[in-house]
Amino acid sequence: MSGRDMAKPLLGHQTIEGDASITPAAGRTIGVLGSGDFARSLAIRLVCSGFKVVVGSRNPRRKAGLFPSAAEVTLQAEAVKKTDIIFVAVFREHYSTLCDLADVLVGKILVDVSNNTEINHRKESNAEYLASLFPACTVVKGFNVVSAWTLQSGARDGNKQVLICSNNQEAKRTVAEIAQVMGFTPVDMGCMSSASEIENIPLRLLPAWKIPIFLALGLFICFFTYNLIRQVIHPYVREQKNKLYKIPIEVVNTTLPCVAYVMLSLVYLPGVLAACSQLYYGTKYRRFPDWLDQWLQHRKQIGLLSFFCAALHAVYSFCLPMRRSHRYQLIETAVKQAVEKKMNIWVEEEVWRMEIYISVGIIALGLLSLLAITSLPSIANSLNWREFSFIQSTLGFIALVISTLHTLTYGWSRAFDENQYKFYLPPTYTLTLLVPCTVILAKVIFNLPCIQQRLQRIRRGWEKGRYVKFVLPSATGEYTSGETSSNV
Repeated sequence: MSGRDMAKPLLGHQTIEGDASITPAAGRTIGVLGSGDFARSLAIRLVCSGFKVVVGSRNPRRKAGLFPSAAEVTLQAEAVKKTDIIFVAVFREHYSTLCDLADVLVGKILVDVSNNTEINHRKESNAEYLASLFPACTVVKGFNVVSAWTLQSGARDGNKQVLICSNNQEAKRTVAEIAQVMGFTPVDMGCMSSASEIENIPLRLLPAWKIPIFLALGLFICFFTYNLIRQVIHPYVREQKNKLYKIPIEVVNTTLPCVAYVMLSLVYLPGVLAACSQLYYGTKYRRFPDWLDQWLQHRKQIGLLSFFCAALHAVYSFCLPMRRSHRYQLIETAVKQAVEKKMNIWVEEEVWRMEIYISVGIIALGLLSLLAITSLPSIANSLNWREFSFIQSTLGFIALVISTLHTLTYGWSRAFDENQYKFYLPPTYTLTLLVPCTVILAKVIFNLPCIQQRLQRIRRGWEKGRYVKFVLPSATGEYTSGETSSNV
């Protein structure tokens, strides 16, 4: 596999993929103990990769039809005798059923592919427990983060990383070789003590999304409550009008763009804060606070949630004219105009405002779609760093500016209309402008030549108040005095 197709290793551990000392493994006989979904998918992938597969089952006659014809399905004891590398594809609770095979398993490599049902459910990992049952075997933990679907469809349609750990380096290299031939990227996670960490990975539900999701939900609740007070509660208190019908569509549709707009600005706000920190301390080597570091790491998820809310806003807006209440209001307006004998209700300013508002909104949604697509790993890996940076940084900032224009054309002059202040509360869109306008203003300041040059120097390694003295060697090979030195 090329370096471009290789996924980034987790936790900074070393990949074994590029090791030239690994020899081809196709044609080797591999054993699989178990006849479940994962065992079948594993056997299919091994056969497709050129391995000879022998499957050990307690009921070989009944299970033979579930496996590819190229795989030999036999009793567990017979399967173990025919290979030195065995994938143990059974649950931890059934490990004890393999104890009768202890004598024939001596010296074999056992690859534990099992997972737990809960994070840190037991003190010792499944792989460590298997090693304690068969001390004469070499146990390797691996393939547990790969799904059965990925095994059947190939590494292109799923996660390409196979996390491997073991106390035996040679056994670990052998399993890594098998993973590479199958089309996966082996990642060395160290010794067997890492097995618990590897087994916890498939059990974590969107660990990188928790903070962004809670942030989006918090913003949604705040803006929804604010809009509810203005659009539903205020008419009921002041005019005794029942506006509850607005809650499912209109109030939600007013809330979604607020969340999307603020979330988009929060993607670029941590970069502004990081730049301020670097300018203040005059170095890029000072560690950011933990909260800012976490914020920077979650920018991708925050951006995708912003696109999600913007897409929902577009769908809700498209459905607004379909509501029965909207039709009633159109008829009511037409009747009033007929009674008042108004023949021309055309307002040029409002027509232009809505045309610009919708057009700018479509452009903003298109740019957000481009940002979301290029953040996908399959697309991002096909771009070089300059292309990716241009789309995510430059076009992303342009999307924020256009979203600001979309918001301003929506508000137009209504921000100065006292009738828009319900319970003395300003319109919602005026609140959403605070953070984005701050980010845009900061970006403009950072692009001033005097500040931009200083920021570039800092990011290239320059530090305030620190100088490195270079002394040039003389022609004789001896170092001269400070006259020929230079300060950086």
